[in-house]
Amino acid sequence: MARIVSLGSALQDIYLIDHDDLSPTAIGDEAIFGNILVGSKVDIDQLSYEVGGGGINSAITFARHGHEAVFIGNIARDAAGEAIVRVLDREGIDSSYASFISRKSTGTSVILLDARGGERTILTYRGASEKFDNFEADDLDLIQPDYLYVTTLRGDLDTLRRFFKKAQDIGTKIMFNPGIKELKKRQELARLLPYVDILLVNKSEATEMVPGVVLSELLYHLNNYVPTVIITDGAMGGIAGNRETCETYRFGIYEDVKMKDATGAGDAFGSGFLAAFADGKSFRNALIFASANSTSVVTKIGANRGILTGHEELHPMPIQKL
Repeated sequence: MARIVSLGSALQDIYLIDHDDLSPTAIGDEAIFGNILVGSKVDIDQLSYEVGGGGINSAITFARHGHEAVFIGNIARDAAGEAIVRVLDREGIDSSYASFISRKSTGTSVILLDARGGERTILTYRGASEKFDNFEADDLDLIQPDYLYVTTLRGDLDTLRRFFKKAQDIGTKIMFNPGIKELKKRQELARLLPYVDILLVNKSEATEMVPGVVLSELLYHLNNYVPTVIITDGAMGGIAGNRETCETYRFGIYEDVKMKDATGAGDAFGSGFLAAFADGKSFRNALIFASANSTSVVTKIGANRGILTGHEELHPMPIQKL
């Protein structure tokens, strides 16, 4: 068992689910929800209240896997914040380092979900999860985590730098899954990468960071900065390289399933990998569990309802050592 800190956002996810009114209409290479007129009233088939956000989703994975999970993020003292705290308590996640923000509401996403095809559009109010500069990296001195798992901090590279430096000082390993706002600050982000032990990005994000077109190229360049790099590529699977053990794997998807909701799939993959790896699983087997965790999540509505525990019997999947 490891002690793992999840630093990231906490949101309430409100799902509006329908079987016909939210079906997408193609316009060139794009698609829109084409059956809703401005000013009209639309009856929705199903409403679902969930919780999500990168910090919450990852912490749930770690806790269900049997690790000691600690959540650091911002919520407010409102109904949405109470719902998030109830989930943290239910999952056995330490929320004592979370902060309650005044003057803002808890972050909330309204997710328009087409029940037939699983397509979705997400309207997000970041609220309390808009900023992270109120957190003290010295909290890591008290927690003494084995790993720090960080999702997007909305481009707040100063806070990232403070936490990364502190983690390095106390011997805590770092897994980082940057977001769009971090990627826009390419040069500053590159200076933070040497602190990172495990980097997770998708293919398009990798192309924002380093030169290259094919996965092997992108992996080679990113491995110059970070010892362990995982690059996902949607239905094509992905590639992963561990510079320290000289292992490189090309992997496909775990299983071809009917997707109900893709929300949280990336969080499930990244936290699933770390949950298994921190549990002593091999690099290869940690990748398999990550893929299985992500696959399970997309079969449920909600970003974390399908998260696995690590006790499931997993079947083989396409994975090849290069």
